[in-house]
Amino acid sequence: MFRILIFSEDDRGRELSISLAQKGYSCSLAARHRRVGEQIAENTPDLALIAGGGPERVEELCRQIKRSGNLPIIATFDADTLSTANGYPELVDDFVTMPGRTEELDLRVQRLLGKRARTGESDQVKSGDLVIDVAKCEVTVDNRPIMLTFKEYQLLKFLASSPGRVFTRETLLNKVWGYEYYGGDRTVDVHIKRLRSKIEDANHSFIETVRNIGYRFRDDL
Repeated sequence: MFRILIFSEDDRGRELSISLAQKGYSCSLAARHRRVGEQIAENTPDLALIAGGGPERVEELCRQIKRSGNLPIIATFDADTLSTANGYPELVDDFVTMPGRTEELDLRVQRLLGKRARTGESDQVKSGDLVIDVAKCEVTVDNRPIMLTFKEYQLLKFLASSPGRVFTRETLLNKVWGYEYYGGDRTVDVHIKRLRSKIEDANHSFIETVRNIGYRFRDDL
């Protein structure tokens, strides 16, 4: 189940949370008095939704979100203030006008989370008993479904798409989290550890640590 962290200064956030929960998402409302980075670390969301707010507030939230985790961001705008979306197109990954239909918001969430097949991508990435279904954004090991956060999924897919190739922690940070991410190398180590705990066991080993360099996905499976 994908997680959405909703930033809102009125009841709109709660309404969207209920609507998106009915679509199968796990939604949490961000607390206004707490730091953005702390809430992202605590909730480990796959996507951030900014429900309303003035242009300056939205812009500042976008910058804090990108610094804290480089999450995909969807912002909502009232129809009469839609022009404000032109001020920060590089910060907002997508937006919807409100009031609007939840179905449209759901489709935009799906697009950003990769739940639709991407043009030019293979439908599946396979390695031994591990299968990554790109079209559905799902992972299985020995036909057992694996629940991953969006960043864990991105990291696994990136590694598995180039088996045998060694990637430094810096490269993984740039490719998976983005150049604007300010976290340290420890972020990669933590996500690798979580990934291994979910996809590896006594019978399965997929990710190898290359001492003093980084990580690689095994190519001998």
